[in-house]
Amino acid sequence: MTGITVRTDLVDVYVFKVVGGSVELLQLRRATEPLNDTWQPVMGHIEAGETAIEAALREVREEVGLALDPESLHPLEQVHPYFLPRQNAIMLSPRFAARVDATWTPTLNEEHSDWRWVTMADVETMFMWPGQWASIRELRARLVDDADA
Repeated sequence: MTGITVRTDLVDVYVFKVVGGSVELLQLRRATEPLNDTWQPVMGHIEAGETAIEAALREVREEVGLALDPESLHPLEQVHPYFLPRQNAIMLSPRFAARVDATWTPTLNEEHSDWRWVTMADVETMFMWPGQWASIRELRARLVDDADA
């Protein structure tokens, strides 16, 4: 009997901006499996020989055309497990945050069909997993000054 797989080969990156005192988070509509037609943050696989930070930097460059230096990528402390039924797997993904200028717009690759900005008020209805909500709350608490938002 085969049990559930535990995977640790993925990273999530929450790209955010502050506009008029409001935090907005980038979401991408997936065009490919797994999770096609769902709205997600930047997500991707850690390739052989890569660190999680290197994978996160590569994924934001590939998926949305954002070239970051490592100091611009902020690791989030909590790793929140979630279950992915299509793969019968529990996912444990290191998560990162990256702040962009309020005027920045993404350039999508073939993995995505659309993008949108989500306000903090809409996080729990627009993001799929409670672990994502918790990561976004951590991002807000640690990375956004009260003077900003």
